[in-house]
Amino acid sequence: MARLHETETFAGLALPGHLHSQESLRAAAAFPFRAADVLLVSYPKSGTTWMQEILTLINSKGDPEPAKTVPNWARAPWLEHIYFKEVLQETEGPRLFTTHLPCQVLAAALKKAKPKVIYVARNPKDVAVSFYYFSRMANFFPDPGSFDDFLLRFLDGTVHYGSWFEHTKGWLGSQRELDLFCITYEELHQDLRGSLERLSAFLGCSLQPGQLDAIQEHSSFASMRENAMVNCSLIPPEVLDPSKGQFMRKGIVGDWKNHFSPEQNSLFNKRYQQEMEGCNLTFQGFMD
Repeated sequence: MARLHETETFAGLALPGHLHSQESLRAAAAFPFRAADVLLVSYPKSGTTWMQEILTLINSKGDPEPAKTVPNWARAPWLEHIYFKEVLQETEGPRLFTTHLPCQVLAAALKKAKPKVIYVARNPKDVAVSFYYFSRMANFFPDPGSFDDFLLRFLDGTVHYGSWFEHTKGWLGSQRELDLFCITYEELHQDLRGSLERLSAFLGCSLQPGQLDAIQEHSSFASMRENAMVNCSLIPPEVLDPSKGQFMRKGIVGDWKNHFSPEQNSLFNKRYQQEMEGCNLTFQGFMD
């Protein structure tokens, strides 16, 4: 597999060379957005796949056909990935893109066209746990080592994709300059229907009760886990090794409690309070 064990460095971030090149990253930073475009933004393991499915189903008014027949990386392609040019659809209507890039890389391009930006945030304690398990099975990431070691690197922002704190603060700090809608993974769990109504209103896509029912059904964890277009079963085992874990592992809120020691939790809380002071973003059960 090409560049499977290589690391690309861009804008101070370490990124998997299997997925990124200098050319693809520069192209992402200068991408000519349209006002009708929708950009899904997240830090890794924050509910990106779930939101890709939700936005696909909102666009199709609950019709599951696109979600069941087209891989999610083709219907919501990653702006910065090497394959992006191959799957870019030059359609007349809204286009859906996905990115993990930080705001400072894309801000200039976004300000020109003002497409709609949807930022998905998740309790960073759960992000760290999910990212650790994903790094164990994804052969394009370095060996994460022990969870203790990985958690320290996560807090220091030296994992691939950089600091969760900087990523989150960067995007939320640009809400006034961008047409940005922020929603949390926890909100989706607490009130999926209400979240769908808010998202569809932001996108200017009115939905009927039956359509909302269909979106809830087809974007459920159980449905996605069985859907080959989204569960990563199409990806070769040399890239994502199923013997080392599951891509769709649990999909729950609060799994960090099964992994953090009291000392790790205290350290994390202290760092969070230092980094996120003044930020009004809250997560269910963060301080438990």
